[in-house]
Amino acid sequence: MLFHFCQWLNETRIAIAVRESDFAFPIIETVHVLGITLMAGTIAMMDLRLLGVILKKDRVSDVARLILPLTWIGFGLMFVSGSLLFAAEALKSYDNPAFRLKMLLLLIAGANPLIFHSTVYRRVEDWDQAVVTPVRARTAALASLTLWSLIIMSGRAIAYF
Repeated sequence: MLFHFCQWLNETRIAIAVRESDFAFPIIETVHVLGITLMAGTIAMMDLRLLGVILKKDRVSDVARLILPLTWIGFGLMFVSGSLLFAAEALKSYDNPAFRLKMLLLLIAGANPLIFHSTVYRRVEDWDQAVVTPVRARTAALASLTLWSLIIMSGRAIAYF
């Protein structure tokens, strides 16, 4: 079923247009990289604050409030451009182990903030100004940094499989 979806998607007008254009694919890929950079960069800032490495004097909630809009912009750019890139190479991506790994890691990385915000972050007012955040917050931050590093590496590896 997934293979048939990839076949259909690969033959849509937009996929063909992106794939056959001399400029569309590289421009979309550039937007994708910029979106990843914005999203992963702002996530890394938050994670490093949770770990007590940077912005130690700033409240965790203030850092989150300031960078979250940028994170969502990066996510939007990454999602739209990534969808277009996938459409253009859906059949090639289907069998690519690096692509499959990236998708799996993205699912796990998406679950991490959902769990974090529904558990430990609900009590942020208790530890908001602490240089040393709770163990569960630091664990989520380490998981996030690790996952996003692996996502970027596996995304880069797609071209080599």
